[in-house]
Amino acid sequence: MKQLLLFGLLTLQFSGFIQAQTGSLTGGEAFDKKWIRTGQSEMAYYVVRNGEMLEICSFSITVQSTAKTLNLYTSLQFLNSDERWIDTSISEATTLNPVYRSSYNKDRSYSLKYGKTVTGYYNDHKTRKRTPVHESVNGFYVDSYLYPYLLGALPLELGYRTSLNIYDYMHGRSSNIKQVKVQEVKSGIYKSPHTDDHKVWVVSVLEEGTGDKYQYYIDRESRRIWKIEVDAKGQQIVLIDKEPDYNPFTTKFNKAATIKLITEGNGVISGQAFARDNQAGIKGIAVLNVNKKQYAREGTAIVLIPYTDYFKEWVELNDAGRKKGKSYPLHKEATECIKMTTVYDDEGHFEFVNLMPGKYLLYTEFGYIHKATRTEVIGYTDTYINGAYQGTSENTTSYSYNANVSAIVKKIVSIDKPGEKVSVKLKKTL
Repeated sequence: MKQLLLFGLLTLQFSGFIQAQTGSLTGGEAFDKKWIRTGQSEMAYYVVRNGEMLEICSFSITVQSTAKTLNLYTSLQFLNSDERWIDTSISEATTLNPVYRSSYNKDRSYSLKYGKTVTGYYNDHKTRKRTPVHESVNGFYVDSYLYPYLLGALPLELGYRTSLNIYDYMHGRSSNIKQVKVQEVKSGIYKSPHTDDHKVWVVSVLEEGTGDKYQYYIDRESRRIWKIEVDAKGQQIVLIDKEPDYNPFTTKFNKAATIKLITEGNGVISGQAFARDNQAGIKGIAVLNVNKKQYAREGTAIVLIPYTDYFKEWVELNDAGRKKGKSYPLHKEATECIKMTTVYDDEGHFEFVNLMPGKYLLYTEFGYIHKATRTEVIGYTDTYINGAYQGTSENTTSYSYNANVSAIVKKIVSIDKPGEKVSVKLKKTL
């Protein structure tokens, strides 16, 4: 996919605002600098195939500002791959005139210096051929990497329309100046999986040189890009804000104190994980000596979570969100404070060591065999007395069958003093 599509789509989603003021591009278009924000953001990149979205990349972008320049740095990471694309774009802070651009991936790299003449070089990493770049350009233009960033700074309103000249370098092309048109601006709603509904401007953009169409969902209040839909020669692409700044927690996470709980103590939690099938007819009660223990298999994962206020809030948020179809993932530092071990024999035994006094949530999931009985009607019998019909009764037969089911077990365990050894049973009765 061409570079404009890959890199030019990520740039309204940053944490700190540049000093608010109205500016004017050299081409005459007004823009409001209060919408140009610095910081970091991330979007997920999907291709649409047969109506289903498949995530293939993740973008991260950093925006920095100085008194003279606006600097954009992007890293595109392909999923399940070490391949990464890195881009840099530098523009003048007051006019957004392009100053410098570089791009690198495993196949090629280039570096450009902007002005009335664009100069630089293009390296083909496969052929090891270096080609100089020297192109004269007339009139005002912005770097293709920057123009989506500019969209949110324009005076968007219903019916707004404008055109921009952009420089989008592609090796071997005689002219790299092309025009993009804002064809339509209308109202819409973006439904975030985390922060609910947002009123947006739906901005439709046409790239005249290729016929590719873009729809940007830009927040009306913050000018954050929530979503981008692309139709490029019949290929559909969707980019969605990952909202890495979203934090539903009211409890502050303390990694240093939490990691100590699971690494610097001398307490032990050990036990067994097993399930009992229930054939007693009463939910949750199994018949001893009849419903034998079915132990978690060797290698089954057992998870231990320090049950601090932060993790307790996380559990409560997910329990409440489950009813609405929402989930609240943990951030990376929190996941690094979760401990895991595995069952080490055929009787479901496991151990956790080096634990300090505190509360811990144990969790496991494993499969076992549930034995059930099914009754089936195989016929009917009519009853007559002295020729008079008295009624009909069902003829039934019962048979047993086995089904594979999953046991999900959670248990809160306390270590009350240093060095205490606690034995637990993680059991499930169907």
